[in-house]
Amino acid sequence: MIDEQAALTIARAAAQAAGWAFVEPAGIVLRRDWLGRPKRWEIQSNPLLRGAKARFVIDANDGQLIEKGYLPR
Repeated sequence: MIDEQAALTIARAAAQAAGWAFVEPAGIVLRRDWLGRPKRWEIQSNPLLRGAKARFVIDANDGQLIEKGYLPR
């Protein structure tokens, strides 16, 4: 299982590769399956304000990027 810092590093690298802004602070949540096992990390940059929102879903077990999206405004 990857930890929170590793998930943030993966998200920042994906944002940089796509040319997206990754504005701090970042909101990060670990979602678990119905048995309580870690399933995925959900990360959103700039969660409290408008604009520059990058969102990532990362597999908590192997660190693969499952989903990504960006709202510039």
